[in-house]
Amino acid sequence: MSIHPTAVVSPQAELGAGVTVGPMAVIEAGAIIGENTIIGSHAVVMRHTVLGAGCRVHAHAVLGDLPQDVAFDGRESYARIGDGCVIREGVTVHRGTKPGTATEIGRECFLRANSHVGHNSRLGDRVVLANGALLGGYAEIGARAFVSGNCLIHQFVRVGRLAMLGGGAALSKDAPPFCTIYSLHLNQVAGLNVVGLRRAGMPPAERLMLKKAYHLLYLSGLNVKQAIAAIRGEFPDGPARELADFAETSRRGLCRHRHGRGAADEDAGAEA
Repeated sequence: MSIHPTAVVSPQAELGAGVTVGPMAVIEAGAIIGENTIIGSHAVVMRHTVLGAGCRVHAHAVLGDLPQDVAFDGRESYARIGDGCVIREGVTVHRGTKPGTATEIGRECFLRANSHVGHNSRLGDRVVLANGALLGGYAEIGARAFVSGNCLIHQFVRVGRLAMLGGGAALSKDAPPFCTIYSLHLNQVAGLNVVGLRRAGMPPAERLMLKKAYHLLYLSGLNVKQAIAAIRGEFPDGPARELADFAETSRRGLCRHRHGRGAADEDAGAEA
C-alpha cells in the first residue's frame, strides 16, 4: 500500500492490499477500496462508497457524494462500483436517494472525463460514458452500451444492452438494445448497432434475426403491442426476443425511428 503524505485517509476507511492513494486525495470513513486500486491526486471517495479491485480513479473525481435530489433526507445510502473500472478526471458519481438504496456501476466500465452518474442509476458491465455524458437519477444503462460525448439522459430513462448513442444525443425516452441513436437529436433511432454487434461477437444468424425484429418494431406499420407479439411469434428467444421484452417493459416509451412512422412513434408510456 502506498499513501501520499498529503492525502487524507480516515482510519475508518478500508483499503485493500496494493492500493495507491495520490497527493491531496480524500478517502472518508466507511469507504471501501478494493485491492490494487489507484486513487489519483485530489480525488475524493466519500463514506458509504464501495470501489472494486483494480480500478483507476483519476484526478478530481468525486465518488459517492450526496444525491442532487430534494427528496434526500440524509439517511444512509450507497454507491457501489465494480472491479476494473477506469474513472477519469472530474467524474462525479452520486449515491442513492432513499435509505438503503444504491447507485451501482458494473465491472470494467470506462467513465471518461467530466461525465456524471446521478443517484440510483445502474450501469451494466463494460459500459462507456464518454466525456461530458450526463445521466439523471434512476437511469439504467445496459451492458456494453456506449454513450458518446455530451449525451443527455433524462431521469428514469433506460438504454439497452449494446446500444450506441451518438455524440450530443438527448434521451427522454428509452433507447432499445442493439440500436444506434442519432447524434445531436432527441429520441431518434438510426438503426441497428451493426459494428458494435460484430465486435461483441454476435453470430450472423442472430444479427439477421435482430434485423427482422427491428423491421417489425419500427418499419412495419404495426403498433407497439402488435410488433411485440409478431416478434415473439417469430423469435421465441435470443436477442430478438430481448428487443421485444425491452419494448414491452418500457414505461417512458421508445425512441422513434428517424424516418417515417412505425411502432415506436406511439408512446409505450407517459411522457414525463
